[in-house]
Amino acid sequence: MLAVSDIQVVLICFAANQFAVESPGLHIAKEEIMNNHHKLIILGSGPAGYTAAIYAARANLNPVIITGIAQGGQLMTTTEVDNWPADADGVQGPELMSRFLAHAERFGTEIIFDQINAVDLQKRPFTLKGDMGEYTCDALIVATGASAKYLGLPSEEAFAGKGVSACATCDGFFYKNQDVAVVGGGNTAVEEALYLANIAKTVTLIHRRSEFRAEKIMIDKLMQRVDEGKVILKLESNLQEVLGDERGVTGAMIKGNDGSDEQIAVSGIFIAIGHKPNTDIFKGQLEMDETGYLKTKGGTADNVGATNIEGVWAAGDVKDHTYRQAITSAASGCQAALDVERWLGSR
Repeated sequence: MLAVSDIQVVLICFAANQFAVESPGLHIAKEEIMNNHHKLIILGSGPAGYTAAIYAARANLNPVIITGIAQGGQLMTTTEVDNWPADADGVQGPELMSRFLAHAERFGTEIIFDQINAVDLQKRPFTLKGDMGEYTCDALIVATGASAKYLGLPSEEAFAGKGVSACATCDGFFYKNQDVAVVGGGNTAVEEALYLANIAKTVTLIHRRSEFRAEKIMIDKLMQRVDEGKVILKLESNLQEVLGDERGVTGAMIKGNDGSDEQIAVSGIFIAIGHKPNTDIFKGQLEMDETGYLKTKGGTADNVGATNIEGVWAAGDVKDHTYRQAITSAASGCQAALDVERWLGSR
């Protein structure tokens, strides 16, 4: 005969069609049993997503962040962030994102490590399908960001964060009075080259075509810097290989369209062939521009981040191909959360 002390007690509480199971050494979360419904889900864990969560949690909206594959966003690959307000001595990108996470969790934000692969936004509650499960929500903030396009070279990947970057504004300062290279020929590349020309000793601009695809006014500014000797053009050429050692990038191997090879000495290489917004799963449901960035209401009134579907907002780089800064992403996350609070409160 069993003694009372030998019996594990399982308590099942029924309330509003929900139940929990409690037992010594046993915990089954409601989310593992029930459909994962939440008032607000935020997709993405960069500055926009975390800031939205902080504001939403303070408003008692019980937000949930679904991180995606790249938790922390692009700042996780940035060595030092020197332009984050109030961090006068700079801060490491991963450290800053760790602080974002701690701040969001402090107010009760739930963090779910999952990757959403499909969404149904045609009716509410919205349905999100991920690798780990299915979720529904009354309101959705899309903060999935944009990923820099890279060339796909093994050496490029090997030196990522060690001299290879996709953001001159983020990392250009570290190459003051050094020789650097920029790869690309559109607006992004010319902008990066012009920015770096004010910092670096020289900027070698590598472009596979004979003409640039940037706006004329930008090309005019670029050619002025060429005349000054600050920018060196390598046209009809491609970056063949990133050269370096254990300390970082030391040079670049360039192959001309005519088959010629040339090696140049540089300390940093900036890949500027554009960004791709992480919006594939929203195609056919959320309005986008021709490059895949989400279209939002904009303007000077409220709901500037509202999409074409009521109850869905966009924040951060997923809707911004102009500024692409951590501070502007965080600001748009704040705006989205405030608008969600008003919208849910009016229903």
